Amino acid sequence: MPMAEVRRRTGIPALGVAAAIVAATCVMPYLAVLLAALQGTTDTLGHLADTVLAGYTFTTLVLVMTVAAATFVIGVSTAWLVVMTEFPGRKVLEVALVIPMAFPPYVLAYAYTHLLDHPGIVQATLREVMDLAPRDYWFPEIRSLGGAAAMLTLVLYPYVYLLARAGFIGQGANAFLTARSLGRGPVRSFVSVSLPMVRPAVAAGVLLVSMETIAEFGTVSYFGVQTFATGIYTSWFSMADRAAAAQLASGLLGFALCLALLERLNRGAKQYHLAQRQGTMARMELVGGRRWAATASCILPATLGALVPTAGLTLMAIGSEQDLLSGRYMGFIRNSLTVAGVGAAVTVTAAVALGAFQRICPGRFSLSALLVSRLGYAVPGGVIAVGLMVPLAAFDNSLDAFMRERFGVSTGLLLTGSIWVLVTAYMIRFLAAAVGAFEGGMASVSPNMDAASRVLGRGPYGTLRHVHVPIIAPSLMTAALIVFVDIMKELPATLIMRPFNFDTLAVQAFRLASDERLEGAAVPSLVLAAIGLAPVILLCRNLVRRRA
Repeated sequence: MPMAEVRRRTGIPALGVAAAIVAATCVMPYLAVLLAALQGTTDTLGHLADTVLAGYTFTTLVLVMTVAAATFVIGVSTAWLVVMTEFPGRKVLEVALVIPMAFPPYVLAYAYTHLLDHPGIVQATLREVMDLAPRDYWFPEIRSLGGAAAMLTLVLYPYVYLLARAGFIGQGANAFLTARSLGRGPVRSFVSVSLPMVRPAVAAGVLLVSMETIAEFGTVSYFGVQTFATGIYTSWFSMADRAAAAQLASGLLGFALCLALLERLNRGAKQYHLAQRQGTMARMELVGGRRWAATASCILPATLGALVPTAGLTLMAIGSEQDLLSGRYMGFIRNSLTVAGVGAAVTVTAAVALGAFQRICPGRFSLSALLVSRLGYAVPGGVIAVGLMVPLAAFDNSLDAFMRERFGVSTGLLLTGSIWVLVTAYMIRFLAAAVGAFEGGMASVSPNMDAASRVLGRGPYGTLRHVHVPIIAPSLMTAALIVFVDIMKELPATLIMRPFNFDTLAVQAFRLASDERLEGAAVPSLVLAAIGLAPVILLCRNLVRRRA
């Protein structure tokens, strides 16, 4: 049989072409950002360098370091408490600590501004009860760098918590009990034995939090905190200088890629293997004040990250004039569901193509394509939007000029501002999450199944379709759900790239909040939070099943 016919039947070329197209699409915005940064003038960038660029850099670094440190403390301490100790409410709090993941950070920002700002409920009550004038007391400013760090911390600490919890469960009891038998107390045993053993997992969680922090736009923009993410948006819209936006985006891209490289090196260099299955850790029964201190330590982040904002948003929504059942709001919901559904389907399909190609044809090309696909999660949506809009706008303008000159016909903007370009940005941004879920599912598929399928006459493509996909269907559904919710919450890329008169729930919430109509912003914010509960419920079910 000719080799071309064999390849056609196995489907290897089709997967290779699909993987190459996906990888090229992922690389395009990064190259476009760099080229646009080099080709543009530096007038605006020079003005920014003389005025706010140093502030952008300092604020972004401080925000990243603050959120990383805070999520580390909260995530590791609460994970250790629920795994290693017994205290009142542990089983409920073990799950409740994950729920803040359902909230976009900017939604928490809207809720806490309504509660803690000067005209908010807390300060108004304080002035009334204490009979104080506005200048008679000091109250922390919520719209500040510290406030933005607090909002991001409350939403992102579950990333560290989940990974640290899994690490503590996996390390077993032997090492900790050995340290205790040598005379070390619980705290010293934790610091010297338990924590170092989960260092790779915790480091991965902290790096993931750092990536999310530099990518955040809605919270810092609403609080007036000037970071690189807000600078890109300002240069694009307020200054109408796309070259300056590309130059700022290239700087942020470099920082994001450094974090992605650190995450990759951390996963590759730090591994711990147990020679045998270890015993389950018998939880220490806390007594006296310690047991209630442990309960309070776990209740506080869960309450501040989920219960308080939910209550605040509900009160705001009741007093608003927004009608969720109106035709206008149904349009926002329909638009959000459309782009999220299409984006999730495209992203998962691209992940399957990349992952299957790596499984069937392992090599440098397939591995490189897979690594490129992971970069999007470390790159802010604003950077991806700029990287896509610059070349596509140039193509549309060139095509329109050519058609006008040759045929006297204006083609307008064929690609720029279309839904499919927006979906492409979503795919690049969230492809890493889908690839990770695919690889996690494929890890449970033994290579023996591939060999058995080949013996029975199935080629690689047939094996993927009839063996792999049915087995990993739950992982693919989870990936689709996670990407769906992430797209629903995504803000900067949607703001820059959405078609005219095409608004989503996230855009509507941001627009109302920007106009200081917080009561109105509460309605779409609650819908976004409710949708975000779907993957969190899946995580909670998994926690219950694997509870130690």
